[in-house]
Amino acid sequence: MTDQIGHDLRRYWGRLQLVAMVWRCGLAILLTAASGCLNRPLRVEGQADAKINANVNANVDLSLQKRPVRLTGLPHPYEPTDPCRFIAVLDVDGILLDANATGLGARAENPVALFREQLDTIAADHRVAAVIVRIHSPGGSVTASDIMWRDLRAFRERTRRPVVACLMDVAAGGAYYVASASDVIVAHPTSVVGGIGCVLNVYNLQDLMATFNIVNVAIKSGNKIDLGSPVKALDEENRQLLQDMANEFHRRFREIVVQARPAVNAQDPTVFDGRVFSASRAQQLNLIDKVGYFDDAVETARQLGGAPKAQLVFLRREGDEPMSNYSITPNVPLQDKIIPLNIPGLDRTRLPCFLYMWMVEPSAEKLFGQ
Repeated sequence: MTDQIGHDLRRYWGRLQLVAMVWRCGLAILLTAASGCLNRPLRVEGQADAKINANVNANVDLSLQKRPVRLTGLPHPYEPTDPCRFIAVLDVDGILLDANATGLGARAENPVALFREQLDTIAADHRVAAVIVRIHSPGGSVTASDIMWRDLRAFRERTRRPVVACLMDVAAGGAYYVASASDVIVAHPTSVVGGIGCVLNVYNLQDLMATFNIVNVAIKSGNKIDLGSPVKALDEENRQLLQDMANEFHRRFREIVVQARPAVNAQDPTVFDGRVFSASRAQQLNLIDKVGYFDDAVETARQLGGAPKAQLVFLRREGDEPMSNYSITPNVPLQDKIIPLNIPGLDRTRLPCFLYMWMVEPSAEKLFGQ
């Protein structure tokens, strides 16, 4: 009897091991797909009949990113409008990085590339009288923010069309940097504004690595090539090198704001120490022009554009039509990982750059899902 029980236990254990192995293999395949295979263009190797090619092409065409942005009106305008004049609304939301947002089920795009495409589309349409840049973002990388700021300023100079920035929940760091390139800034009464500062998140994981018996073995040429590496402590000399760079980028941010908004008190240190403000306080500091709602931004744009009855249009791809004034295409993936685990320091490679960004949570790079 004992031998029979032992035999049965070994048999069931063998089955459990087989199930576990199959489960691990399936999970490995799913992880591989989620890490990039799902985001690659479809390819057909060898011979394929016309039916397969047709299905492949149909699947590719379903991607919103394959179609150019276009001016799209609302299905039910809330008031009589002039069909010959437009106020174009484009959205800036999510973390601003010059990279595509990825993740399982993600349809988000590179915000820098999308912003330029939208501006070029507007510039080519003579019916657009003014532009509203609707912003909901904590900021992003120094370079991405600067590119978008430069493109918006160049658009204004080239087209001579007024631009109104409408700040939503958050417009901090690089998002405010971009907003400073507009003619007028309107913030919602509950907006969070400011964050004029620069940050680089550097972590020291030595103790964590020692806990798991992990030892760094670096083979390098150039004793500062691993400056800021999380696998070793940051000494004062190396810390000062990074601090000098952060100070330089901060000075540039400060100069941009002072140049764009001369009414801001350049001698007030509280404006430029990276803190954020409520909309009312930001107006007192002359960081914004008005406190109001999206409708107020629309009326301001119509007045500046000399088109009091201009129709609202949105910059969207085909198949992504707006249904109301507040419709947006969020630039955040649905899920960035199969296992939603995010450890500061271990994920630092996802956001290794200097940031104009208000970061309440130090590993906020997970929001972009890279």
